[in-house]
Amino acid sequence: MSSLLDATLEHLKALVGFDTRNPPRAIGTDGIFDYLRAQLPGFDVKVTDYGAGAVTLHAVRGQPKYLFNVHMDTVPDSPHWSASPHELRVTADRAIGLGACDIKGAAAALLAVANATDGPLALLLSTDEEANDPRCIAGFLGESHDYQAVIVAEPTKAEAVLAHRGIQSVLMRFAGHAGHASGEQKPSDSALHQTVRWGDAALDFVTAQSHERFGGLTGLRFNIGRIEGGIKANMIAPTAEVRFGFRPLPTMDPDQLLQRFSTLVEPAPVEFTETFRGASLPAGDTARAEERRLAARDIADELELPIGNAVDFWTEAALFSAAGYTAFVYGPGDIAQAHSADEWVALDQLQQYAETIYRIVDSGNA
Repeated sequence: MSSLLDATLEHLKALVGFDTRNPPRAIGTDGIFDYLRAQLPGFDVKVTDYGAGAVTLHAVRGQPKYLFNVHMDTVPDSPHWSASPHELRVTADRAIGLGACDIKGAAAALLAVANATDGPLALLLSTDEEANDPRCIAGFLGESHDYQAVIVAEPTKAEAVLAHRGIQSVLMRFAGHAGHASGEQKPSDSALHQTVRWGDAALDFVTAQSHERFGGLTGLRFNIGRIEGGIKANMIAPTAEVRFGFRPLPTMDPDQLLQRFSTLVEPAPVEFTETFRGASLPAGDTARAEERRLAARDIADELELPIGNAVDFWTEAALFSAAGYTAFVYGPGDIAQAHSADEWVALDQLQQYAETIYRIVDSGNA
């Protein structure tokens, strides 16, 4: 192993050891942030607590052009882990631990680089990416900062990703009339029947979007995540609740999609509430999105980063793009390992990422 990889793994062992699962959003300004502060001598460090487990650390050394953003929170561990998720295990080719891939491995590499060179470097480490109540990036963007671009770490196999889908989540409710199920029913009687009809119409609508394209992505991603309602088999369901999500292309209008989903059937849902929205990357209309994608590609080329394909998953790079920053995604690991039991990141990916960031920072180009 290289000395830079050795240092990265030492930091990763420490970072994985801190419980930053989200939920339960029980993250404060001590713990992992005490460790991070101690690893950044010579940096101007500001820690901000936005409440509900949303904390940021903004660290700056010198006069960097670019901001490296990494989220430090993880998803909860599943019961299928073969060992403690908070104890890093290192094999011949991988590092295993909760958050190792998504995305504490990148944070560990950045700490290793920060101590291996004294080049200019700016970091923004945050703790609410895995929540549906994002506060960290919104709080940061509420202040004035002068960066030419923001490079957001997520598992992209150490390739620069310039475009990805947006994400929207919706809570919807249908209302019916409780009664005996032996008789003939009108379309409005059963809330569950309304839900089923809506689901059928929604799937047909999504299929009809398969011709839409942007940057190698096609169609509209859609998922009905949860349906609740009804009482028993011989009773007409008076209420039903649906939670669904969809992931539009950068060229799709999110408000028009919401309007379409809310009016697919009659009677219409009695409640239709968007619970989360994340813009696509790049943000903006088609022309503006393409302009921003080309600007991000120019910076990735300047930094000699390999360009990867657009991806289906959402990242906070979209928030920076919507705020006017040139932004793209670049980090070690494979998204297929994120959120999985025995989550892992390949050692060669960690080394490649650490060495690339070192080259950029040490040359003064960061």
